Amino acid sequence: MILEMKVPSPGESITEVEIATWLVKDGDYVEKDQAIAEVDSDKATLELPAEASGIITLKAEEGDAVAVGAVVCLIDTDAAKPEGSDKEETADSEATPEAPVAEAPKAKSPAAAPETPAETYASGTPSPAARKILDEKNIIPTSVKGTGKDGRVTKDDAVKATPSMGTPTGGSRASERTKLSMLRRKVAERLVSAKNETAMLTTFNEVNMTPINLIRNEYKEAFKAKHGGVSLGYMSFFTKAVTRALRLYPDVNSMMDGDYKIAYDFCDISIAVSGPKGLMVPVVRNAENLTFRGVEADIKRLAIKARDGQITVDDMTGGTFTITNGGVFGSMLSTPIINPPQSAILGMHNIIERPIAVNGKVEIHPMMYVALSYDHRIIDGKESVGFLVAIKEALESPMELLLDNDPKKTFEL
Repeated sequence: MILEMKVPSPGESITEVEIATWLVKDGDYVEKDQAIAEVDSDKATLELPAEASGIITLKAEEGDAVAVGAVVCLIDTDAAKPEGSDKEETADSEATPEAPVAEAPKAKSPAAAPETPAETYASGTPSPAARKILDEKNIIPTSVKGTGKDGRVTKDDAVKATPSMGTPTGGSRASERTKLSMLRRKVAERLVSAKNETAMLTTFNEVNMTPINLIRNEYKEAFKAKHGGVSLGYMSFFTKAVTRALRLYPDVNSMMDGDYKIAYDFCDISIAVSGPKGLMVPVVRNAENLTFRGVEADIKRLAIKARDGQITVDDMTGGTFTITNGGVFGSMLSTPIINPPQSAILGMHNIIERPIAVNGKVEIHPMMYVALSYDHRIIDGKESVGFLVAIKEALESPMELLLDNDPKKTFEL
């Protein structure tokens, strides 16, 4: 029996996916539920599991855009599994991991005939076809590194050669053109859209992280031991500070919809994380109702899924406000771009010890710049500045504003 495998719908509103990588080859024997391909949608990269065991025939190439419901491969379920195939495959792969596959000589057209007698051209000397191309480009043949036999410059070398921008240094000047994944293209499209379709402004402030550092140093070990290895990080403090500020300034927790404003009474916080496929923004649902442990555990779960390429469309759908932490990469200051259709995004940055004035005296404290980018169409300057000041107040007075003066109870210790 021949089973037709069709592209499943990865989520609402998605009509096509792109074959990112085939994990098997045409003619391979696959097991049921074995991952056979990675497919990109405009929201996530997902694995495609085999629906049955058998010999597979691929019907799409890597990079192809395939409509949801279209056939991407056939599986012959009547085919028997080759005996000893696993052992032979392993032995072959261990013996010659990088062994090139020999190809049969290809017939050449008359126009390509001058390329045939490779041995007649000395090292660095172009073939007649290559010389013609180089002359048209005004490129000196000796500046091109030949890949042909004995170092000769082939027609392909000449086609790829680019004019020198200055004195050749002898270093590599190669370039590579690769197609962006569907997810990366969608991220780019959304970022450009956010810049072009919103009245985006950014306001800045700075936070003295000393109070939070003191609390973390005192309770982080007990927190981790109590909650099964979940760490007490900065993100839970920032998330709780954001949910508090969103209650005080509800316009920041709203969105534009044509001539209407949609206001939310819940805080679904999108957390920007970096994964192997690029930027992912999974959502912590109803963060206003979560404890510090709940926030940290959910962020850890989502970060692991993003790192392992297991993030789903549902994980990233929605969100009323975004937090991004460029500080983990060493960013000192930035202007984060709004995650549409949201109206604002908070950027965290690197913590640096700097001298500041405290009660008329100069002291050294760990300081962090924070940035709030917002859509001025729906959020006024007063609300944006007040919102960021509210975050600063909560982070600099966490005992009173975030922990109810009882950290042991708040941390569930």
